Amino acid sequence: MLHQTKIFSNLCGEASGEAQMEKPKFKTVQEVVSAGEGLPERYLHTPTGDIESQPLDSPVPEMDIPAIDLGHLLSPSEYGRQELRKLHLSLSTWGVVQVMNHGMTQEFLDKIYELTKQFFALPTEEKQKYAREIGSIQGYGNDMILSDDQVLDWIDRLYLSTYPEDQRKLQLWPELPAGFRETLHEYTMKQQVVIEQFFKAMARSLELDENCFLDMYGENAMMDTRFNLYPPCPRPDKVIGVKPHADGSAFTLLLPDKDVEGLQFLKDGKWYKPPIVPDTILINVGDQIEIMSNGIYKSPVHRVVTNRKKERISVATFCIPGADQGIQPVEALVTETRPRLYKTVKKYVDLYFEYYQQGRRPIESALI
Repeated sequence: MLHQTKIFSNLCGEASGEAQMEKPKFKTVQEVVSAGEGLPERYLHTPTGDIESQPLDSPVPEMDIPAIDLGHLLSPSEYGRQELRKLHLSLSTWGVVQVMNHGMTQEFLDKIYELTKQFFALPTEEKQKYAREIGSIQGYGNDMILSDDQVLDWIDRLYLSTYPEDQRKLQLWPELPAGFRETLHEYTMKQQVVIEQFFKAMARSLELDENCFLDMYGENAMMDTRFNLYPPCPRPDKVIGVKPHADGSAFTLLLPDKDVEGLQFLKDGKWYKPPIVPDTILINVGDQIEIMSNGIYKSPVHRVVTNRKKERISVATFCIPGADQGIQPVEALVTETRPRLYKTVKKYVDLYFEYYQQGRRPIESALI
């Protein structure tokens, strides 16, 4: 069973009351590196279970996932139907797909990457203006430390709620580099279009009414964007960028580094890496779409490994259903041959803290 391998779930929402149990913050990875004091033991990863028996920097095979034309997924043409079939196969097999023709130019995506790189290159004093507070997930720094023996991830990040606009904590939106705020706002609005198209395409690929997932997602849905920096690591065989986890979102949009690999997905007990395809956005299913699709589309476990010589940058946006929405399998996907697998859940993200500390996947709590 997956939970027996002690797989951890990443956090992708606002902190619940349990976040108050957080331990004092640790130095950022960039501060650890610049101090030149060697590698703290808190970062050394101890393998647990068969899937982690190999060194973290062992080579892994490439996933066979397609780049799908998002602009034609809603087309009634034969090409559109062909793209829908490819989408269904990729999401039911891997839970991951890459999309092109998404309405954003390569120049615009490159701008987001460059602004992210420039932010993390700022002096520590400047970045600390946007530091997250104890008990909050938003802001700059490292992730929450919930126990004294928690192994730390080799990552610094800037985590911001981006939608709805009235949920933004603009005091945490960097003023430097110039243009960061404006570009993030523009990116958020462009992603809104992608999100709506993708929800409708998933529904169509399952021969459902195209709005059924969107309706369950709700009008009060949120978007959180996380800017990630993985500095070069002296022990990529022992230190992990992000622990194995599955996302608690409906799905996640990712701009991966175009030059440096690191992201890996787990399938049938083996790790695989996605291909790097220029001008695409990688989308992975989250737990809440797994529930809505009654398990047809799986939320994949994934991790990030480190690189000895090169830093790696990525930008992830989590699409989170409204907290009061009842998330449950779509009725048309519950049949005699495929009975209902999941309960109705609300405020799903709040489950993360409890299950994170137990080393379990929160989606287990939704199983019937």
